[in-house]
Amino acid sequence: MEKNLEFPELLRLIDERSTAFRAAVAAAPGLDAPVPSCPGWTLFDLVKHLGGGDRFWAAIVGAGPADGPPAEAAAARAALELPREREALLAWAAASTQLLLSALREAGPDADCWTWWSARQTPRTSGGVARHRVQESMVHTYDVQLASGAPQPLPAEVALDGVEEFLFTCVATHSAWPHEPTAFEFHAAEGRSWRLTVDADGARSARIPAPTAATGEDSEAAGASVHGTAGELVLYLYDRIKADSLQIGGDAGLLDLLRAWEPEE
Repeated sequence: MEKNLEFPELLRLIDERSTAFRAAVAAAPGLDAPVPSCPGWTLFDLVKHLGGGDRFWAAIVGAGPADGPPAEAAAARAALELPREREALLAWAAASTQLLLSALREAGPDADCWTWWSARQTPRTSGGVARHRVQESMVHTYDVQLASGAPQPLPAEVALDGVEEFLFTCVATHSAWPHEPTAFEFHAAEGRSWRLTVDADGARSARIPAPTAATGEDSEAAGASVHGTAGELVLYLYDRIKADSLQIGGDAGLLDLLRAWEPEE
């Protein structure tokens, strides 16, 4: 079974995806262009969001174990005043990414810190932060490309990790599923699959064998399944594309219930 990306690789990918993000912004028609996948936002807002997030998480990692994010970091993010000139704004964004990378390198992969996610399947550590920030940078690069009218497929290496990272970080919870117990399967065309189980014990995911070429069938455990490339699965999970853009098996209505679910934890 494939291993997760190692910490040095995560740091490399944060830098790589953030560089791609800035290149897409530099090539865009203008900072006032609307971002269709982030309603109400312009490209300027998106740069502020990603760069502000890099600085915010750098402060969180640097603060170490805590019950909440550093108050000064939250205040600084809320009060950000950024240059409107594109070159200066991109320089600020590049410096923001370097602050995050420096904090992560200094902490190493196993340092405890506050996170918003449950520790059920993703650790509340600097390593968990690094893995999630790779995905933030990748998805928002797609957002910029979409705003410019030239969206590109997500890099397969990063997207394969992204499906699992989303399921383990954004979905895993001890909060009870308020409907009949069921399971969802996600099958990447690149040959990796996951099962998300939801019931009274909450939600948890695991890798499973991919459907065989001989049968092409999902397992009987799945109430609904989603098939696509890893990049398409990530874009679906982040609500960038709709279910009808992929191959859906089983009860598609269950996917609507999953999308609408808001666990308390």
